[in-house]
Amino acid sequence: MPIAIFGSINIDLTAYAERLPRPGETVHGERYALGLGGKGCNQAVAACRLGAETALVGRIGTDEFGNRALAELAALKVPTGGVFRDAESATGIAVIGVDATAQNCITVIGGANMAIGAADVERAAETFRGADILLLQMEIPLEAGLLAADLVRETGGEVILDPAPAPAGGYATDVLARIDLITPNETETELLTGLRPTNAAEAAEAAGLLRAKGAGAAVVKLGAAGVFYQDAASEGFVEPFKVESIDSVAAGDCFNGGLAVALSEGRPLGEAVRFAAACGALSTTKAGASSSAPTRAEVEALLKRG
Repeated sequence: MPIAIFGSINIDLTAYAERLPRPGETVHGERYALGLGGKGCNQAVAACRLGAETALVGRIGTDEFGNRALAELAALKVPTGGVFRDAESATGIAVIGVDATAQNCITVIGGANMAIGAADVERAAETFRGADILLLQMEIPLEAGLLAADLVRETGGEVILDPAPAPAGGYATDVLARIDLITPNETETELLTGLRPTNAAEAAEAAGLLRAKGAGAAVVKLGAAGVFYQDAASEGFVEPFKVESIDSVAAGDCFNGGLAVALSEGRPLGEAVRFAAACGALSTTKAGASSSAPTRAEVEALLKRG
């Protein structure tokens, strides 16, 4: 099983408006959409749409949102054998606001995602032990994710952590030592290191701090300013792709899904990051979360165009 994804599965309610409301303010929106989301789910869809063999492990409720999530995953051909239905918890939801510049703000109500624990890891132990790469995010309890990470690494697999939402106090060294690669954006980097990078030089400093804290490699995402990567053998900067962005909700998830696919294919880190950056950029040209994941053909076309 090349890529396992252990993470959140949500139904997203996305509201589109000219601008995001300030505290205490009501604004008129233009439209809304109800669809599949959750960082784990988005990353699974992204990897699957790129042609990778994937396995999604997570929890949903037995409610109507859970039924909808399963139906949409099936339509997207994402295997759901590792998705457990929890009769005591509601399916997770996310309430998302998107403005005219494609910036967003998100409120997540974890529901069944936050009930994930050691029992889920045990149920999916065979999947984790057979994975070449594990994708983790922070919309499920950290300890469960680390237990899965240990199983993957025991059999020679690699673990990629998307630290979103990032803990304000950062991670202990023993946490990052169980991760092969961490992929924070600017905000998450600041929470984890105390530095908010705005350019390649600042991102390099932050990446060095993350590696000093235990991570094997760091990929620092600067949004429309590009991506910096660093591991023990290499470092570099990938310039942003020029696209017409309308919605950045799942850009980071599509980036991570693409990164996992490229690394599973044996690409070196710099090449894998460029492939991932193309995936993230293309996702901003479509509305929605999981539905914005690009196809392999779309990614290859953008890479050729540069």
